[in-house]
Amino acid sequence: MIDATGNPQTILLLGGTSEIALAIAERYLRNAKARIILADLPNAPKRAEAIAHLEAVGAKSVEYLDFDALDTKSHPAVIESAWAGGDVDVAVVAFGVLGDAEELWQNQAKAVATAQINYVAAVSVGVLIGEKLRAQGFGQIIAMSSVAGERVRRSNFVYGSTKAGLDGFYLGLGEALREFGVHVLVIRPGQVRTTTTLEHWKATGAKEAPFTVDKEYVADLAVTSAAKGKDLVWAPGQVRVLMSVLRHIPRPIFRKLPF
Repeated sequence: MIDATGNPQTILLLGGTSEIALAIAERYLRNAKARIILADLPNAPKRAEAIAHLEAVGAKSVEYLDFDALDTKSHPAVIESAWAGGDVDVAVVAFGVLGDAEELWQNQAKAVATAQINYVAAVSVGVLIGEKLRAQGFGQIIAMSSVAGERVRRSNFVYGSTKAGLDGFYLGLGEALREFGVHVLVIRPGQVRTTTTLEHWKATGAKEAPFTVDKEYVADLAVTSAAKGKDLVWAPGQVRVLMSVLRHIPRPIFRKLPF
């Protein structure tokens, strides 16, 4: 149950070793202690590190659930386990894969896996979390989308298309759950500085894009925007203006843009 000052008592992180998800949890813990439930792969390399970090920054307790995004049949049991100890106040959906953009559209198996993780699994857990929060009569979902899904570009269209689907689903889920006292916040970041993105840039020779932000910026935006009851935010806010322009550029011209 959310306490009298509006702070969550229990937070579920799907993609529990994600640096952005952990940053959001840490930002909540700056306000008040909370029980944290991490859900991620059983062999996630940063599992122990994530648990130790949250304990160090003030979590009341940290639980870990094995969660495989590709195994959608197992998702109901995972969500049941997350709620086994009581209500969940905030659920953060922050798992996903980026992949090599040029390989993805030429590799059927990897393209399908990317779509299943980034979109199908996100829908799967979204429906299940929505059912739980609707039954509670309160709660917050924070879904990590991407500006890549606002207007899908040639340079990363497989990834972008999966984020477009996730974005649309969670915005619709928010409308469906609104009457039951449940809120959904969709966050559309541009590039975010994390270990994963830094490794990707190093491997591909890509450079940091304009408006790149730190994960702490995204976390602060997530917590403050959720508290205000917002449905959709961009990180940073300037990206909203940029994407508004890009959405209206005719395709023959858009095709020639250098990104």
